[in-house]
Amino acid sequence: MENLVLVAGAIVVSVVAFMWLLRVVKATVKTALLVALILLGLQLFFGIGPGAIWDTIRDWLPNIGPLRDR
Repeated sequence: MENLVLVAGAIVVSVVAFMWLLRVVKATVKTALLVALILLGLQLFFGIGPGAIWDTIRDWLPNIGPLRDR
């Protein structure tokens, strides 16, 4: 009986953790698609490529500049 309660609790915790993981993955995919659509729109309509955007981000945040130079 003791093991049954332990297994039931483990299943409940696993289901809750899995549902949380699905929410995180769903939000991550939505964000990635939104960023991709924004970048595609900037490229198609204004001719602004990812390199120009990355250079602007590097100007705003000088500490991440060495990441591109690797």
